[in-house]
Amino acid sequence: MTTTTSVISYRQALHDALRSAMLRDENVFLIGEEIGLFEGSYKITAGLLTEFGEKRVRDTPIAEEGFVGAAVGAAMLGLRPVAEIMTINFSLLALDQIVNHAAKIYGMFGGQAKVPLVIRTPGGGGQQLGATHSQNIELYYAFVPGMKVVAPSNPADAKALMLAAIRDDDPVLVLENLALYNTTGEVPDQEEPAEIGRARVTREGTDVTVVAYSRMAALALRAAEQLAASDGIDVEVVDLRSLRPLDRDTVVASVRKTNCAVVLEDDWLTYGIGAEIAATISDGAFDWLDAPVRRVAMAEVPLPYSKPLESAALPSVDDAITAIRQTLDAVARRR
Repeated sequence: MTTTTSVISYRQALHDALRSAMLRDENVFLIGEEIGLFEGSYKITAGLLTEFGEKRVRDTPIAEEGFVGAAVGAAMLGLRPVAEIMTINFSLLALDQIVNHAAKIYGMFGGQAKVPLVIRTPGGGGQQLGATHSQNIELYYAFVPGMKVVAPSNPADAKALMLAAIRDDDPVLVLENLALYNTTGEVPDQEEPAEIGRARVTREGTDVTVVAYSRMAALALRAAEQLAASDGIDVEVVDLRSLRPLDRDTVVASVRKTNCAVVLEDDWLTYGIGAEIAATISDGAFDWLDAPVRRVAMAEVPLPYSKPLESAALPSVDDAITAIRQTLDAVARRR
């Protein structure tokens, strides 16, 4: 069968995945704040209430612990709820339900009850929403055994990973990024669920490996193209796509090929996702490294509201380019 594609936005790709899953399986339903009449804070659920009705598109009060708990119970009884939390920052109010219940039930009850729950939520800064609405706290959930965490960086992955998450029998957090909603790209018209736990080399290269996820994976590609044009530097980009499970093999194989690595992340440097990637590279490719692994992350501050300060705190293409050049300079000095 020939695969056809359409150029659509990240936002539309998520919408199409939800609609497709609801058409395919009557057990799939949506639950969350203002997802029905208001069509979602970011319009991901536009038109779905009209098409599927109130039974399958459930508006809730502003009570994250309550509606995530209800979704956990529904999943245990055989339904496949997709809970939308307006922003990942608000997921902290449902932390007990996610970490102590959704992630634990299958193991604590010896596999007698599954929790096929999807929690989808946007994170990230750059929108002048202030410190409590602009965090990248996906690490909280990627840390927890029993959870799966995916972080699509482009529209095709947004659709494919959402489809996979809804079909998965484990609880899956789908991390979206506010800065990606309006980005566009080619997306297969057919249903093609991704494999959760599989990274992708989105750009082949020979000089240096850049590992990133979500917004930073898109930024890494821009930095790679600029360096290729200006300096002739051939950057390989690895998009993690999944934070738990983590595809360590793809990362290690890439670094063994290029002999050096830069890790880009939108969260804070201290205890961040990049620390785990750096440790993975040290474990699996230490003897291949020609320079220390360099990390780029946001400033260690609550994100400012002021636009100039917010921009200064978030990692940029220039920050990535600087880190890549510094890494290759270190390689050159050792040779």
